[in-house]
Amino acid sequence: MKRTGPTNTVLKKLISQLQQSRTPLWVRTAEELSRSTRNRRAVNLSRIDRYADSKTIMLVPGKVLAAGRLTKKVSVAAWQFSSQAAEKIKAAGGSTMTIEELMKKSPKGENVRIIG
Repeated sequence: MKRTGPTNTVLKKLISQLQQSRTPLWVRTAEELSRSTRNRRAVNLSRIDRYADSKTIMLVPGKVLAAGRLTKKVSVAAWQFSSQAAEKIKAAGGSTMTIEELMKKSPKGENVRIIG
């Protein structure tokens, strides 16, 4: 079977934008998002809480899931959020954003950490 890559047009556009930036962080994120849905990262809030600090924006090239507690005020950017995960992040005083928004906010990828 021939690998075709993502079929979602919004995701294809995002991957193209990330690759054109030529910044190592964004190119790596594009590679991660190019994986099949089954192989894409899924990160629980407990892992984000374990590795996050208030100065760094956590980048998840996949989906953020709601398992665990979030005890820190943290900013998280991801391709997708479960509805419960987004609620828990906002309840802890943090913020959520899309990868496109993060790319505009930090074009060179400063203070951004990929987690997975």
